[in-house]
Order: sequence, then structure tokens, then C-alpha cells
Amino acid sequence: MTEQMLSPIVPTPLIPRSFTTTESNKTGSWRFLKPRYDEKTAPCSAACPAGEDIARVEMLVAQGLFKEAWETILQENPFPAVCGRVCFHPCEGVCNRKEFDDAIAIHTLERFVADTAMRYGIQPDIARRPVQGPRVAVVGSGPSGLAAAYFLARLGYTCDVFEAKSEPGGILRWGIPLYRLPVNVLEWEIGRIRSLGVEIHCNHRVSSDFLRDAGDRYQAVFIGCGHHRNVDLGIPGENLDGVEEGLPFLERVRAGERPDLSGAVAIIGGGNTAVDVSRCALRLGAKPVIVYRRRRQDMPAFEHEIEMALEEGVELMELWAPLEIAPHADGYRLVLQKMEVAAEEGPRAQVRPVPGETREMVVSKVLKAIGNAAEEAWMEPPEGDGKLLRLANTALVRRDDGPVLVYGGDLAALEKSVAHAVASGKEAAMALDTYFQDGWDAIESKVSACRVGQGPSLSMEMYLGGERCRRNPHVVAFQEINTDYFLFSPRLAQPRLLKEERIQGFSEIDLKISAALALREAERCFNCGICNQCDNCRLFCPDLAVCRDDNPQGRRINYDYCKGCGVCVVECPRNAMALEQD
Repeated sequence: MTEQMLSPIVPTPLIPRSFTTTESNKTGSWRFLKPRYDEKTAPCSAACPAGEDIARVEMLVAQGLFKEAWETILQENPFPAVCGRVCFHPCEGVCNRKEFDDAIAIHTLERFVADTAMRYGIQPDIARRPVQGPRVAVVGSGPSGLAAAYFLARLGYTCDVFEAKSEPGGILRWGIPLYRLPVNVLEWEIGRIRSLGVEIHCNHRVSSDFLRDAGDRYQAVFIGCGHHRNVDLGIPGENLDGVEEGLPFLERVRAGERPDLSGAVAIIGGGNTAVDVSRCALRLGAKPVIVYRRRRQDMPAFEHEIEMALEEGVELMELWAPLEIAPHADGYRLVLQKMEVAAEEGPRAQVRPVPGETREMVVSKVLKAIGNAAEEAWMEPPEGDGKLLRLANTALVRRDDGPVLVYGGDLAALEKSVAHAVASGKEAAMALDTYFQDGWDAIESKVSACRVGQGPSLSMEMYLGGERCRRNPHVVAFQEINTDYFLFSPRLAQPRLLKEERIQGFSEIDLKISAALALREAERCFNCGICNQCDNCRLFCPDLAVCRDDNPQGRRINYDYCKGCGVCVVECPRNAMALEQD
């Protein structure tokens, strides 16, 4: 036999091929579970007092859309360049990324987009209503007053801001040292508010008579004077010449004065003012000592500010309370009482004196920074008034014989910070607009509908009916993130001046970052709960039921063919989808 005859005969395979479509087989009829796009709330946004849409901001930064990221912040906060520098960023404390490696440097990225806009002179495209009837007076040009004017102007109201001092800004200008907030940054932010038509009248101190006569011109008055009356220690010698209050000292330094300090200087208190005073005194040649009656962990000052103060050379004396201040040949003799923890109840420990344990220290100067209160009684919200409405950060009073009064900022907010002051101004604007449009009884319900997550932070974008209205208030937990799609990556290290450079003057400590660093840091963000167009849902769909579309979501699900397998929901890295019973 020939070789050809011995070879096996291999049949040619026949592969079935269809020349008709299978679209008639609508497999969606098999479905008993239904996936849908369901954007949710990031924990950072819920924790931000100003209610910023942080997850979206970081997504835009990661895509190189710096202007759009800046405008997204401006929807909720008129001070991104300021807050990027001075906010205590509670958002970072709840960041889901810190459960994976390190929290996102949110405040650094906020400052970056604002500084980029300032550097290139970018003008924001923010929608605003046409100017309408009611006029609103704003008393005080601190962060709460300026924020109220900003949001009211965007809602179409004419605002006049009255400021007692020569320049606007309040605590931002006079109470925060230059090494934290340069003047040009504050001026730029205020200039943008003025560009909305807000009139700021400086050197115009308002009295209680103004409230009586304001009804002739204004339909509402926002009172955001802040707390500027110093609280007494209640000890002998505190009124001696040369014993100075902390805020006036900071104001003098911000105005350009450079007091000649030397030797030990005692700063009594544990808040941000005390820390700022100590760091300024250090730069003026002193050896500052913070005297605090509780422990370091009980100090209301921001922890990162305390850390930098100690790093620079400020001394902290914990659990010592002043008993007496007396004159001394070298300045002042300060008598201190030793304290001990009596109970751990509440946010700060309760302390009591240790019997018989005192000490004395001689200092060249004593600076008090134990807190402040409203300067006059009329600045405080009236208690027990049946026409008083208290919201999270404001208090409204409706009067029969005058304009509606809104108390905000330190006068009404439980927490005293720039971010809470912004929240107060925004809440006031929403409440007044609701009052003018829908009446007094609608205020609480309409404002509550704008809560971010479970509140109390509010969103102006939601109030104006923007895309954020459709977001689920559910706050995404770390366990709901598909971490298989993320790599470990270190947090951005904030560049700053060396310690030796810092204490030589008042130059800004934190330095700017490059666009490359900003992109890399923003890419670390989980973008919890929002769709960043990663396309996993479309790529993993076994039925090709996910289609790209021109709607804001960018894609849609064709339920004629979706069998409800849930693969798209499982493979969504950010929990921006949901699976529900059909």
C-alpha cells in the first residue's frame, strides 16, 4: 500500500453559522434582579462642613480638568484657596482610602486647583439667578458674612456688607497669621465675591439701632459679627499693663507690627488662637510656653498645628492652671496650680486641682487666649422667642416690626471654624431664599432636603436642582469598595519650609505642589459612590446590555437583554451601581 492509502481521512469540520440576528430573543425576560446606576455619597463629602462634592473634585483633578474641579468647589464654598490652607479637613479623617493605605491629601488638592486658577487668572462659570427684589444686609465681613453674601448674590439678592474695620475678612484677615494665609490669597477670594455685585462697606460699625431702622431698606439682616469680646481668666493680676489678649496681639502682627519679644512668654489657653500666638511670638524672638489646664489630647486646637508648633520649639505645659499674675523685676510672676484628670466624660477630660501643688514661673510677657464671646448682647440670638428657628449652623428670628434676622458664624454654629462659618452662610442663604419664595413654614423641610448624606452639611447644588439631587444619600463604607482595582500608593508628602527657615519670618510654610503631584494624588482617590467612566460595567457585561449614551451618566442598561446577573454591580470599583429585585 502506498503511504497515501494508509493515511487516515480527516473530515472537514462544519461550523454552524447564523445569518440572522438573535435580538428577537429578549433574554431580559429571564431577569428577577435588576442592576441600575446609583451614585451615592462619599464619606468625605458628608464630613465636610461646607458639603463639597469631594469625590467629584478629585475625579476631575485626576482627569486634568483643574478649572472644572475648582468650579465644583465654588458651587459649595467661596473660599477654596483659604480652606485649602486653614481648614482642619475633617474629610480626611473619614476618607475610605485610609483603611487601604493613607487618606487622600484633600486639602492640598483643594489649594492646588484654587492656586492654579489664581495663577492663570481663570474666571469661573457659575450659574446665578437674575437679580430680584429683596435686599439683605450682612453685618460682619468674616467668613460667615462673606459666604452669606456670596450665596445670596448667586441666588439673585442684592447684598450690602458692613464691616467695622478698615478692610474686610474678619478672622481670616486679622486672626490667622501670614505663614498660614497670605494676604494676596484672601484678597483674591474676596475680589471674586465683590465681582458678583456684593458691596462691602468698611469702617462702618453697626449698632442695635441699625436693626431697628433696617426695615426701611432691607428685608433681612444676617448677623455674623463673630466673637471678639475677650473672656476673663478670673484671677488676680490679669488686667496688669502688658498682659495682652491673644486676638489683638495677632491683629497687631497681621497689621505689620513686630513687637520686640525676648525670653520666656506665657500663652494661656489651648485653642487655635493660643497656638497661633505662640508661633508668632517664637518668630518675634521669644521662647513661648503654652500653659493649658488640661492635656494635649484635650486641646481644641488643630492637631497638625500643635505638632508644628512643638516641632518649631514651642513648649507645652499640660495640666497647669493659672492662679495669679503679679509684677516682677523681669516681667511677670505667674503662679500655677497643678491639675489632674477627674473624669473622662465628654469630648474633653474634666480636671480638678491637686491640693497643695503649685509652682511659679517668671516670664517677660503674658498673653491670654482662653476664648471669646459676642461683644454686645444684641448680637446673640434671643432665647425663648417663639419666632426663633434654630438650624444646624444658624438661628432665624421673624419679627413683626422689622426685617428677618439671621444669626450665623460663631454666634450660632456649635463648632468654631472657617468651614463651619461657610456652612452657616450657605444655610442662611438657603433659609432666606426659602422664606422669600415659599414662606417661614417651608424653611426646615426645604433646607433639610439639601443635606449631604445624613447631614448636617448642605449642598447649594442640590438646592438649585443640580445633578447632585439624584445622588443616593447612602454614605459608602470601605467594605463597599472593590479594592481589587486599586494599588497601594503612598500619600503625597506636603512640601514645606524647613523648621530653621520657618521661624525666621512669616513666609508661608506649606509650599505649592506641581500638577504632576496633584494628578498622582487625585488618582489615588476611590471616588466613592460616583461613576468616573471606568467602563467596567460595559466591559464585563456578558449580554452586551450596557450601552454608551449621551445622558449625564454616559451609559445606559438595555433591560431587554439584561438577565440581572449582577456582574456589572460587583465589578464596579466605586459602588456607583445597585442591584435590586425586579
